[in-house]
Amino acid sequence: MSVPTAPEAPAPSHRKIWIAGAFALGVLAVLLWLETPVRNGLQSAWFDGLQVASPRVIQSMPATVVAIDEKSLAELGQWPWPRTTLAALIDAIARYQPAAIGIDILMPEADRLSPERLLADARSQDPILAERLARLPTHDAALARSLAAAPTVMAFAGAPAPTGATVRVPPMTISGGAGGRQSLAIARLAGVTRSVDVLDEAAAGHGVISVGNNEAVIRRIPLVFDIDGTLAPALSIEMLRVAVGQPAHRVAVNGSAVRAIAFGDFSTSTERDGAVRVYYSHRDARRFISAIDVLKGDVDPQRLAQKLVLIGMTGQGLIDYQLTPLRERMPGSEIHAQLLENLFDETLLARPDWGTLAELAMFLLLGGLLVYATPRWKPRDAALLAIACVALPTLIAYFAFRSRHWLLDAATPAVGLLVLFGMLLVLALAEAARQRRSLERVVQAQREQAAYVAGELEAAHRIQTGILPHADLLRDDPRIDLAATMTTAREVGGDLYDFFRLGENRLFFIVGDVAGKGLSASIFMAVSKALYKSSALRDASGSIGELMSVANAEVSRDNSESLFVTAFAATLDLQSGVLDYCNAGNENPWVLASGRAGLGRLDGDGGPPLCAIDDYAYQGSEYRLAPGEFVVIVTDGVTEAQNKSGELYGGARLEALLAALDPGRMSAAGPPQGANYPGVRSAEGSPMSAEDIVTAVCADVSTFVAGAEPSDDLTVLVLRWRGGG
Repeated sequence: MSVPTAPEAPAPSHRKIWIAGAFALGVLAVLLWLETPVRNGLQSAWFDGLQVASPRVIQSMPATVVAIDEKSLAELGQWPWPRTTLAALIDAIARYQPAAIGIDILMPEADRLSPERLLADARSQDPILAERLARLPTHDAALARSLAAAPTVMAFAGAPAPTGATVRVPPMTISGGAGGRQSLAIARLAGVTRSVDVLDEAAAGHGVISVGNNEAVIRRIPLVFDIDGTLAPALSIEMLRVAVGQPAHRVAVNGSAVRAIAFGDFSTSTERDGAVRVYYSHRDARRFISAIDVLKGDVDPQRLAQKLVLIGMTGQGLIDYQLTPLRERMPGSEIHAQLLENLFDETLLARPDWGTLAELAMFLLLGGLLVYATPRWKPRDAALLAIACVALPTLIAYFAFRSRHWLLDAATPAVGLLVLFGMLLVLALAEAARQRRSLERVVQAQREQAAYVAGELEAAHRIQTGILPHADLLRDDPRIDLAATMTTAREVGGDLYDFFRLGENRLFFIVGDVAGKGLSASIFMAVSKALYKSSALRDASGSIGELMSVANAEVSRDNSESLFVTAFAATLDLQSGVLDYCNAGNENPWVLASGRAGLGRLDGDGGPPLCAIDDYAYQGSEYRLAPGEFVVIVTDGVTEAQNKSGELYGGARLEALLAALDPGRMSAAGPPQGANYPGVRSAEGSPMSAEDIVTAVCADVSTFVAGAEPSDDLTVLVLRWRGGG
């Protein structure tokens, strides 16, 4: 049979997807490395999200804000107050012996309510009043005395242009740098806005309150500034220096990068530009004391004693509240207080120097995995992998934030991985569409081929069944009743049976099973059947053992596939009932007799299957059939039939079925109780025929397998000798 060859399905082409994915991975890696606005925005949003998900838990409150709030304004009047009131406030705070007092208020002009401002009008209208006013001290002088008497720190702010104002700051020594302060990558201010000289000179320290950037959200606060060539500390770090009584700051640098700021035994690490990242807690009213309560003495002394006290304005309309990563607006004094809490409890956030490199390495590793797996895996599995690739850096970043206060960026790599996966998925789907179109063409060709093969196999099946003999050939001989059937597991099979006369009074019959199923077994079956019949007809008078030996030699001669055949062959003398038989590896046949208890077996040992051993000398056996006795021969397709649970039909079930039959008589009511073989059609009172037994065996096997896929070809041959006549 010549079978047309169908085109093969095209192999999936992953190479192009891998190349495109690797290129996209490289481009995305470069974008992740560069500090673009998109990357910085995603990164900042992620860092803010970490704080929102897990805000700082307040451990201690080293700083207290004395607030010029709505309550104080209601009692003391609108802002600005006379500076004598501020002096009284500082004196009241000083009585509680705070560690330092930070004045988060700029006073660049003299007090307009001071007596000397009223002196000009008083001279012309009331000379006596003018003389008294001239003897009074100025309000600025009174405030200066209060500032000088307490550990106070004055604030000043950066200006965009030089102001010519004197910058009074403590010494800041540099250690570890070779390029000097001009090479440091720190925030630079052209000038400053500060309080009037009399106040500025009286304070023990001076610190900058500018944040050093134009971000809408206050995330980072510089601790050191360059003001026109002069290094200046931030207000918070200066308050700590004054609190511990150290004369100067130390700035540790490495090249142009600031690494730490220290004084005395205190030291805090910074980022390369001298800034720190504040870990925010939610707003807490415990940080605040109303200024009017301090002036009245209505406060708990423990809230001011040895505390870092900030005096700041919180009243509505006096200041602009600043936005924090927690999306809460806070006054500047509270942000300074939170920074002091971070410095005191060592809870500052840190962006490791190796962070960007680690994130890039993680992105390349996970991205490479996606590039490799996405075109090879099912879309669902690839999507699960993409989710895992996004979840892994997210979990690592969150764990690092909670355990070490490290800020690792998971958002930018995650977005990059999702973009990469989306591109890979589009390419994979496009490739799948191409594959589908190709497969449709292949399937169409295979359908045409299958139709051709099916037609050829159907023809082969007709030919195979056509060469099997029909029982009708013996219908005219009253001495013999024979029925046989063969059911193939596939279109064609490897079982065989045959029967034909050797003269007037001898009948030859054979049942065989070629190892294997399908086309190759069917071809070998046809060859074996033809060779066996040819051998039998050439030497019709020879014994069955000699015939089996000759057939073994003939069949083995051209057996290039090393197949073998189990076979049971016999000759029956139709006059005497003598059965000369030889069994070559087949199931031993059963013998049924009317009125005899149990079953008989033809158990003579003839030899191994044909083609198993070359030149084997087979031996025959003899059995004399009584009139009416049946010989039942089956192949292993009966005993090895399997149901859907994988159970075998087995020889015991077959024996039970045959033992339940009474060959001498069969009623119209059906088989004996316990047997299950519908289709037996014997009339009431008539003896069973060979066809009845074949039908019973096949029906019981069919009931047992219950629609399971056939595991092997099935052949049953039943012969009854009625007598010599």
